[in-house]
Amino acid sequence: MTRASDEIQPFRIDIPQQDLDDLQERLARARWITDVPGMSWDYGIPGGYVRDLAQYWQTGYDWRAAEAQLNAFAQFITYIDGQRVHFLHVRSAEPDAIPLILSHGWPGTVLEYTGIITALTDPRAAGYDPALAFDVVIPSLPGFGFSGPTHEAGWDCQRIARAWAVLMHRLGYESYGAAGNDWGGVVTQLLSKADPHRLLGMHVTQLLAFPGDAEDPSAMPPHEQAALADLATWQETKAGYYNLQSQQPHTLAHALADSPVGLLGWLSQILGPELDRDFVLSNVMVHWLTGTVSSALRLYYEAAHNELTDDGPVDVPLAVAQFQELFRGFRRCAGEFRAIYSWHTYDLPGHYAAHQYPEVFVADIRQFFAAIRATAGSRCSPTS
Repeated sequence: MTRASDEIQPFRIDIPQQDLDDLQERLARARWITDVPGMSWDYGIPGGYVRDLAQYWQTGYDWRAAEAQLNAFAQFITYIDGQRVHFLHVRSAEPDAIPLILSHGWPGTVLEYTGIITALTDPRAAGYDPALAFDVVIPSLPGFGFSGPTHEAGWDCQRIARAWAVLMHRLGYESYGAAGNDWGGVVTQLLSKADPHRLLGMHVTQLLAFPGDAEDPSAMPPHEQAALADLATWQETKAGYYNLQSQQPHTLAHALADSPVGLLGWLSQILGPELDRDFVLSNVMVHWLTGTVSSALRLYYEAAHNELTDDGPVDVPLAVAQFQELFRGFRRCAGEFRAIYSWHTYDLPGHYAAHQYPEVFVADIRQFFAAIRATAGSRCSPTS
């Protein structure tokens, strides 16, 4: 299949054993840093944490199990704008299912959403009302995972959103919904610019809507002051990865692409100890095995060096489901979005809500698209 082809071909993951053997050899030769006794996480990811996780990686973790988990779902490859795009596509057996494209971020992968596929596509099995079901499309962002590395500059979130519009059209959907986390949330919002007439609604877990510098924080209500304090803490103590990846991603990528332990330590900034270790390692493995360490980092550079266009107010319906992390936007500052259907804040910590709190996440999505269906009527009945 050439890069100009618009064909969609089946795909199955089958990592060569020699790649897994090479990883084992590298893990066995790892050189470890030395922690100072009593050293806190304020210094970064502790050596002891990485060493313990790497030991499990070498002796207890099973990539073939993760591979089988992914291969249990229908996967495909196509080319859009010269770039290979890998995606899961799971259709519902329920009539009038709403097509829904789910977008991950960094350092996530399609694994972020595999645990909710059944609940979305087969609501009967999950105990939900079968009147509302979804056809699920979960692509690997260009430059991530099984989409493979990007081979040219310019793959920012706007370009990805345009690619997603092409993908959903190529799959035969006249209308669809979108949901996303992290950079996937940005892509989801930008679909409202790329494909506003076909996009039924967008559901995100972060919306970076904050007051301007001229506003006095001391006059804000306590919950807004707390949100700004969390953001300031991130900027002062935990934004190093963001700044480096936005400025010189390849300077770092040389080390991470050559050292699995180095990659594990770096990605553990986001894939932290609150996540189960198999999920952490499976995400790290996808970056490692697909050779996409550097191209995934480049998304930060592209986002920082390609200014978003301002096309005015957004009329596509929006739902925000914020979980307890360092980016909690303010609804009153989201005036650009003129059709906010819901804005929920959950007192649950974590960056990967679909994986960590699948029932809460799915319920929020279902509530939103039930409201969309109630107001949109026949527009929610796709042709495919």
